[in-house]
Amino acid sequence: MAEHHAQNKARLISETRRRFEAEYVTDKSDKYDPRDVERLQQDDNWIESYLYWRHNVIDETLKMLDESFQWRKEMTVNDLTESSIPRWLLEIGGIYLHGYDKEGNKLFWIRVKYHVKDHKTMLDKKKLIAFWLERYARRENGKPVTVMFDLSETGINSIDMEFVRFIINCFKVYYPKYLSKMVIFDMPWIMNAAFKIVKTWLGPEAVSLLKFASKSDIQDYVSVEYLPPHMGGTDPFKYSYPPLVDDDFQTPLCENGPIASEDEASSKEDIESDGKEILEAISNEEQTALLKKINLTEPTSKAEEHEKDSKMKAFKKPLSVFKGPLLHISPAEELYFGNTESGEKKTLIVLTNVTKNIVAFKVRTTAPEKYRVKPSNSSCDPGASVDIVVSPHGGLTVSAQDRFLIMAAEMEQSSGTGPAELTQFWKEVPRNKVMEHRLRCHIVESSKPTTLTLKDNAFNISDKTGADIYLQLNRLLESNRKLEDQVQRCIWFQQLMLSLTVILLAFVASFFYLLYS
Repeated sequence: MAEHHAQNKARLISETRRRFEAEYVTDKSDKYDPRDVERLQQDDNWIESYLYWRHNVIDETLKMLDESFQWRKEMTVNDLTESSIPRWLLEIGGIYLHGYDKEGNKLFWIRVKYHVKDHKTMLDKKKLIAFWLERYARRENGKPVTVMFDLSETGINSIDMEFVRFIINCFKVYYPKYLSKMVIFDMPWIMNAAFKIVKTWLGPEAVSLLKFASKSDIQDYVSVEYLPPHMGGTDPFKYSYPPLVDDDFQTPLCENGPIASEDEASSKEDIESDGKEILEAISNEEQTALLKKINLTEPTSKAEEHEKDSKMKAFKKPLSVFKGPLLHISPAEELYFGNTESGEKKTLIVLTNVTKNIVAFKVRTTAPEKYRVKPSNSSCDPGASVDIVVSPHGGLTVSAQDRFLIMAAEMEQSSGTGPAELTQFWKEVPRNKVMEHRLRCHIVESSKPTTLTLKDNAFNISDKTGADIYLQLNRLLESNRKLEDQVQRCIWFQQLMLSLTVILLAFVASFFYLLYS
């Protein structure tokens, strides 16, 4: 079944390419940017996104491609840069990318209160929207975004249906399949009629992607860590320009192999200090074996390796596992860091290769200066597992805003796995062949150890004890989640009662006013 689906998709893509070249490019070649035409011949995902949006009907897909390509040339999308946008538009902070929703989709913020209807600046505002969407599309290649349409503190001057229609067309025609949902926050009653018109523009299928939210239920879509205070969140982020608002994932410290920013002496010092930290957490018998491995002077026996592996298995009780097509990743969603008087502890990411080929992987983070990751760029043999140690660097504090990105791609059997080969591999591998998975950081306030935190004497814990701790931690986390839900329900109920009280008082006041007037 899957093979038939893949063959049918390939046939549709090939037929769309052939017909677009024959029926449109021949007659309208001057209306398209040659770079878009060339990309269409090479990028299967791009064609697939248009086919998906038109239910695999090729005739409708071709019309959509024609409209989209003409718009891209008219807006000079391929050449849009910061210098193409008036500086004041970038400085005002009305449109930007920042944070993630609960499904891991990027948030595309549109702060409507900063928008004033003005035909003279409309083209520049449209270019700003196109600039951000094209920038995101080039980097993420198909991952959807959640539009946060923030209508708080807006007035009648901010209502601009032409601009709203342009934004909708961007996702409906120019960037199909990119819209996860559009969250309309704190919509004033005066805009109800306007959004009835908006629904007709979206069409019946896309209407389901509209989500109206207030302060009491916005957390159904976005957690507090990525919500600003006026939405009831705790995100300390404040927009400023320059530079561009961007939380790109970058390579953390301690890249596997040579480190460009460090000399040999500092690299050696890092290795020695890491060795000492690890040695403090293991038994005397393992100290000798690990010293041999670090110094590379004596080979470790198979018996010693087997003993160490068995103890590591007792230690790595995963809370959850993400099952990707190339790697199984544990934990699935959050990295747990202990927050005790002695500082944050190290934590593990466990990767398991579920393919028949070697899988290259890279670890990136939104806070590269804060974390040390070993290894952060390496490979994993078929059926094997790799332990990645993550630790805060130089006593820096872990933040719930920090995120990690695991990137993985299959390598040819004949490919080497040294630093030079891996560097070249990542330069050449197509983006659509790369598996990506994101992890959030979670700070455990309790001083009790988690099964994912490296604690002293961890290897002396028996399998039974480790399993007990694992079950206790699961119960504790579940209790915390239930408590948070109860608190949110209480806050919502208090707000509801306050609103009802205000309405009741207004009603009573109106009654007495009419009675005695």
